[in-house]
Amino acid sequence: MDIMGGLGGDDAGGDKDADEQAELERLEVLREAEERRKEKHRKMEEERETMRQGIRDKYGIKKREEKEAEQNQMFEASSLNRKKKTPEELAKEAEAEDEDEFTKLKNTLESQVNEIKQQIEGKCVLQ
Repeated sequence: MDIMGGLGGDDAGGDKDADEQAELERLEVLREAEERRKEKHRKMEEERETMRQGIRDKYGIKKREEKEAEQNQMFEASSLNRKKKTPEELAKEAEAEDEDEFTKLKNTLESQVNEIKQQIEGKCVLQ
């Protein structure tokens, strides 16, 4: 006596297809439930964040991430552990500073020379 025969399962291939279909449906239902749960929690977190932001605005409190970013910037600016610059980067910075100073000096000298030239041309008349 066959156990499957007693249950009316002469067609074993049909049972496998039905089982696979049922499993796929179950997985789909689980996935949809998980998506609904995530969406619900996302909405709740958005509501909480708006409440938190209202409290921050009311009392002038900075957001935790902003505080951490400011602290990190201050730490990086005065830290001994900051990233060391390569000699090439240092040379480029020095050139930029020198170029700025030289450019300013050059421009001031050129403007003074042009003023003196105009004064001399105004006083002298070539014959």
